[in-house]
Amino acid sequence: MGQDKSIVILEGGRRTPRADILINNKEPGLFSRYSTTQLGGMAIKATLENTDVDPGLIGHVVMGMAQHSHRDSIYGAQGMRWRGGLPNDVPALTVARICGSGAEAIAIGSEIILAGMRHDPERPFMVVGGAESMQYPFCLYNYRGKKVGEAVQKYGPIDTKGLDAGTHLQDMLLMSLYDPSAGMAMANTAEELGRRYKLTREQCDQFGYRSHQNAKAARDAGWFDEEIAPVSVVVDGAKEPVLVKYDTHIMDDVTLSKMARLHAAFEGGGVITAGNASAVVDGAAAMVIGLESDAAAKGYKPLARIVGMGVAACAPEIMGWGPVPATRRALAAAGLKGQDIDHVELNEAFSPQALAVVRDFEAMGIAPEKVNPMGNAIALGHPLGATGSILTLTCAYALRRKGERYGLVSMCIGGGQGSTLIIESM
Repeated sequence: MGQDKSIVILEGGRRTPRADILINNKEPGLFSRYSTTQLGGMAIKATLENTDVDPGLIGHVVMGMAQHSHRDSIYGAQGMRWRGGLPNDVPALTVARICGSGAEAIAIGSEIILAGMRHDPERPFMVVGGAESMQYPFCLYNYRGKKVGEAVQKYGPIDTKGLDAGTHLQDMLLMSLYDPSAGMAMANTAEELGRRYKLTREQCDQFGYRSHQNAKAARDAGWFDEEIAPVSVVVDGAKEPVLVKYDTHIMDDVTLSKMARLHAAFEGGGVITAGNASAVVDGAAAMVIGLESDAAAKGYKPLARIVGMGVAACAPEIMGWGPVPATRRALAAAGLKGQDIDHVELNEAFSPQALAVVRDFEAMGIAPEKVNPMGNAIALGHPLGATGSILTLTCAYALRRKGERYGLVSMCIGGGQGSTLIIESM
């Protein structure tokens, strides 16, 4: 593919740390005070500060976001754009493919550039990425039309003291993880894969333990440092701010014996526990993309080239299997075989889901030891709309650090889909 048809990711993309939504399951998480657009704005601002590209050459912003979790979420990428420091004449698009939203933003941005119809040749570069605050609200249903407050009859804030007896709230985080088409929650779809692939609790715990061990080693070696933009947080009541430099869920003292003592979280006799499922975290990532020819003309340094993409669907009751057909499509689009892939970032939604995918990846020629050598979502977390872009940055920087060529980023998507990106280090 010639330079005028190749999309590159420029050096300098950054992400926030991933912060647990709760501290010790009791206190609000470190990023609980930020909305999704605030987190996305942080990532965009850090990316623009660390990328050589002139902000005046940014013609569009495309950011992924899975859930409208805050009052400003309706503005999505537009809110992230202005918070990130880009001017009002830069348009912004929010895309949503649930867990694949951050990867979808990269795909849509690339397609806008390549299609040309909405691409601005005077501002040929684009900010893409994703953000998610998992601080999902509780929602009140069936109250529309009743008196609200003293002055406003139809809309506005509700005084909870005036709620009718029996009125109930629903936790949108819990409700959003149930798929009515499958008739089960996301975790139960992973348990179904565990049954089909005959995976044991011990195998699932071992995989979770590996994630924490690999993530801890990567953190301690400084391998995440070049992709993370630390965030300074003033915790309520504190005099001094806390500098969040690392993903907060990595456990330093995890052992297999401790993991074995955890109860099955979703099904009696199931294999998924709090220790081998993805952590619920807040986070964001951004990067600048453009044509390779434009980067060369401006003298900007590319980090990686996008060489293949694939999106596929599967039965919703095994939604976690989606990366398998998506990866087949991405490999075909790139003209590569599994054996060509050097580094894989596979989102670990749940241990049995990831293990099932790893087994089928191995049948494609992708060696299991190449998958998540720096840990993944079990240790690091899965901020839905941000995950695809976070993993793309991790993969690109890892390839450069190790002097390797091809990387693969893949994730399952609620409802029965998968998304895969293949990049080439430059």
